[in-house]
Amino acid sequence: MTALWGSAVATFAQNLYSTNNGETSFFSETPVENITAVNKTGQAILNTANGDLVVQMNIKQFDFPNKLMQEHFNENYMESDKYPKAVFKGKLNETVDFSKNGTFDVSATGDFTVHGVTKKRTIKGKLTVNQGKIDLVTDFDVALTDHNIEVPKIVFVKIAQVIKVKNKYSLAPYVAKK
Repeated sequence: MTALWGSAVATFAQNLYSTNNGETSFFSETPVENITAVNKTGQAILNTANGDLVVQMNIKQFDFPNKLMQEHFNENYMESDKYPKAVFKGKLNETVDFSKNGTFDVSATGDFTVHGVTKKRTIKGKLTVNQGKIDLVTDFDVALTDHNIEVPKIVFVKIAQVIKVKNKYSLAPYVAKK
């Protein structure tokens, strides 16, 4: 991600909005058990000049209410040591006037990489421009099979095969570190 930041910053610093504390949560619902986790260290950068959007998070930063679930998530399912990051790199499909306050229905199409598997995705959301800040909220599903995430038969009924993912990212004008 550092290389992405570096190249983007050098060219379009005045059009960049970013965050290092975006929130991504997921929810797995089954009749046997519900599983939820949240990651509050997501990174995002949006180039308002061309709509380029990159979101990245460290998988190990998901926090579970049950530490054993967190351990199983990282070691058995996500293999976080082998696949430490989830990344979406895409482009907004709609043209947004970032100089005006308002809320806009948007979508972004790009490459979504989880568990070492990259899939082309279009993710829909709401983008709010307010007083020089940009909030981005999305809600989408991720099928475990799309990313080769295997669930052992013994716990198959405890983990949903499609996970509900929610993102809340508040982006501010990018300020280069000196």
